[in-house]
Amino acid sequence: MTWAGRTRAALSNQTVFPPTESGSIKTWIGVGGSPESVIRAAHYGLPVMLAIIGGTPLAIIGGTPLAFAPLVDLYHRALAKFEKPTLPIGEHSPGYVAATDAEARDEMWPHYEAMQNRIGWERGWGPATRERFEQDASRDGAVFVGSPETVATKIATVVQGLGLSRFDLKYSIGALPHEKLMNSIELFGTEVSPLVREQLG
Repeated sequence: MTWAGRTRAALSNQTVFPPTESGSIKTWIGVGGSPESVIRAAHYGLPVMLAIIGGTPLAIIGGTPLAFAPLVDLYHRALAKFEKPTLPIGEHSPGYVAATDAEARDEMWPHYEAMQNRIGWERGWGPATRERFEQDASRDGAVFVGSPETVATKIATVVQGLGLSRFDLKYSIGALPHEKLMNSIELFGTEVSPLVREQLG
């Protein structure tokens, strides 16, 4: 890599580790609800990753993922205005998968609460509540938690509703025990993903 800027010394033919098989890394711009961020991504011709994270009373960041449809539309219009090709759109949201909805919510909640309260303290949010968590964990909420069937249906709904080409599950939840995290990842790969593909046809 060769690069020069204002924040550090210039780089001249530096090797970046780990190297990628293709020699490049696809760059996405994360947006959390700001129209300006969406327009900026379109201006530079970069795909967007919608950060729909829940856990805050701000309607832009939490709430219903399908409420992001106006931003998706704005992104498409901005790409056309800047004469850029159609680009992929993804979503990044927190979640956790267990055998049942109740088990997943009960296992996720205390770790999610601690993580949200730590982040919220830094950002000036009020304390996390179980009531808000249950709203975010509901069928229309921003947290993808539940059984494989519940999480798969929710992902498929959002992928179809927003026209997504990618969905990233943020599966790290504070101090959740490692064995539970690994079980969630296994369920996501072996049960959720096939169900999503089946539902999307």
